[in-house]
Amino acid sequence: MIGPSSDAAEIVAHLKTLRSQENIAGMARFGIATETALGISNPDLQKIARLVKRNHARAFDLWATGIREARMLAIYTADPKALTPAQVRSWAEDFASWEIVDTAADLLTETPFWRDLVAEFAADDREFIRRTAFAMIAGASVHNKQEPDETFVSYLPLIEAHSADPRNFVKKAVNWALRNIGKRNRTCHVPALALAEKLAASADKTARWIGKDAVKELSSEKVLARLKG
Repeated sequence: MIGPSSDAAEIVAHLKTLRSQENIAGMARFGIATETALGISNPDLQKIARLVKRNHARAFDLWATGIREARMLAIYTADPKALTPAQVRSWAEDFASWEIVDTAADLLTETPFWRDLVAEFAADDREFIRRTAFAMIAGASVHNKQEPDETFVSYLPLIEAHSADPRNFVKKAVNWALRNIGKRNRTCHVPALALAEKLAASADKTARWIGKDAVKELSSEKVLARLKG
């Protein structure tokens, strides 16, 4: 049985006993990169993460295996307070799946330097690294309750600047970030909706899609009712 004292090799050996070809096929249908996947669901991986506990050094050994499930466990068991910018950049070099990116983004927004990463990753032209920046904004808008609203309002020009990036995994994350800022509270809703309306009227096809989709959600009765509550 694996536990807190288990090393990366022992954990990987356990993961391999849980391999499911059927689940791998299902993951592929959702656009998850499955080249190294074992087909273990994220709820099951989270249970394993609770068993083995947080271990920052071991997380890097797990990541180095290249196995999808081991990398997810690395993210779940790394310590965001112990992460360094250099370690994050090293991981980012391997980002090649929206699932890994979005899971890592939640971890990264717990670091004290997450805002610096947003700026750096948004400026990076690689699709999955740029996605990381906007996934971080989207996640922090929801989870970082103590962060001033001004931080998120200040990201609207960055969203506008990259709203014409037509790549699937970027445009969806830019849209996600805009919608989540707008749903944060009434203070953020007004400028976010204004930008969404501006993008919806854009001559650029991608920006127009991002804007129209965000306007639809941010103008919905459900969102407006929650913001008034």
